[in-house]
Amino acid sequence: MRTFRSARRRPSQPSIAARSAEPPRSPSPFRPSPGSPARWRADFTASLVVFLVAVPLCVGVAVASGVPAELGLVTGIVGGLLTGLLPGSSLQVSGPAAGLTVLVYEAVEEFGLGALGALVLAAGVLQLAMGALRLGRWFRAISVAVVQGMLAGIGLVLIAGQLYALVGAEAPGSGPAKLGGLPELWVDTIGSDNALVALAIGASTIALLVLWPRLPQVAPVLPKPLARVARQAPRVLPAPLVAVALATAVVGVLDLPVARVEVEGLLDVVQPPGGDDFARLTEAGAVVGALGTVLAFALIASAESLFSAAAVDRLHDGPRTDYDKELMAQGAGNAVCGVLGALPMTAVIVRSATNVHAGARTKASRVLHGVWLLVFAAMFPAALGVVPISALAGVLVHAGGKLLPVKEWRPLWREHRGEAVVLATTAIAIVATNMFEGVLLGLLMAVAKSAWETSHVHLEVEGLEGTGVVRVRAVGNATFLRLPKLLDQLEALPTDREVELDLSGLRHLDHACAAALGNWEEQRRGPDGTACQEASSVTP
Repeated sequence: MRTFRSARRRPSQPSIAARSAEPPRSPSPFRPSPGSPARWRADFTASLVVFLVAVPLCVGVAVASGVPAELGLVTGIVGGLLTGLLPGSSLQVSGPAAGLTVLVYEAVEEFGLGALGALVLAAGVLQLAMGALRLGRWFRAISVAVVQGMLAGIGLVLIAGQLYALVGAEAPGSGPAKLGGLPELWVDTIGSDNALVALAIGASTIALLVLWPRLPQVAPVLPKPLARVARQAPRVLPAPLVAVALATAVVGVLDLPVARVEVEGLLDVVQPPGGDDFARLTEAGAVVGALGTVLAFALIASAESLFSAAAVDRLHDGPRTDYDKELMAQGAGNAVCGVLGALPMTAVIVRSATNVHAGARTKASRVLHGVWLLVFAAMFPAALGVVPISALAGVLVHAGGKLLPVKEWRPLWREHRGEAVVLATTAIAIVATNMFEGVLLGLLMAVAKSAWETSHVHLEVEGLEGTGVVRVRAVGNATFLRLPKLLDQLEALPTDREVELDLSGLRHLDHACAAALGNWEEQRRGPDGTACQEASSVTP
């Protein structure tokens, strides 16, 4: 077998004389000189932009998870101040994520808010252990179809649940119940003026989230002053902040009858888990569910963080992510969030991409964003009390829509139909059952699909036309998955001719195939048939 080696290209180095004649080079944008004003200015500006994006998302995720809004800010603060300081990924931003909303809601419903901290703490410790064992890189081996299916299932459940919050109604607990209750929800909404007002606020929020990034496209048809504003506004003001701020202003000015976020105070909501909370999780009927939730928290948060890190690395030319260190940083953050009784965290691609596009150069930008979240939560907690819940629901419906692989589905179905089936099955299973069982089914399907695709075996037959020996050579990987087809081909050979079976072309022969081929050989050697085996015995 020929082996091709590709050496990494290295830029040519100028001679010493040439280097001495060159003017001093400016420092790399991602490795600026210490204390560089440009570096601090870029990081400071980026931190403000990320902060403005993070506030509505932190609050919205917390409300959708069924916990006080301040706990979302606590998780964002820990993600900035602690995880942001630790090594791993230099520009990735962590905080509460929409991808864990459904799982957190189910955990709070089953075990209570007090036990949430214990579950998150255990998940953080598990992440730390996986990072210490250098398992971070292995998350890159997870099937992309399973990850996309997981996110699609989360998105569907999230959208279905937030449609209820969009009109001020209470959502059912399970995914099928949420989907099945949508027709009745629509009928109830039409008959209620307050629900229609809330729907108008939420729908307007979603429309603004969709249209705001497209504002520069209409700039050419606007007058010059407005065109300049249309081009710059989406870069300066994040869409979630604009949408929530406008919805809050409209509701406040018109005094609309729309439910608002309930504010309890930062110190009041921080409740570390106690002995009773841990005892509740170790009860006989709760142990299995608690372990499944911890595993789901740890594995899903880790996979989402490390996939996000790979995506962020493609957006900049700075230092690459150390996956094991990033996994430990996420684990440390989740452990602290668990101690504080807050939401689980994960790296969030929306905030991370915003950080890069805003010009961040070092991890200082994400640390500063945590500082701004802390200042906001400590000094302006009352500001949350005027935010309409329907606007936050609109933000999360939009976020759930982004989790659906709409653009990727058609080419995936056309080119890799098996992967598309795994994706769809995982998503449907999550909606029909729960997160853990759905992901587990998706992983099993991905393994089965890989086993099926790698177990190719075919027979090369020579001498059928003549009267001499029929030579059959088996090539490939002979596993039980291909056994029916293999036996059908062997049994179709002439029974009145001598058959020579060559197994030297097999790269793998499992026990089931070896036993079946041995039985076939014994039958061919009987009084009514002949067989000759060229390779070593196939009898197991």
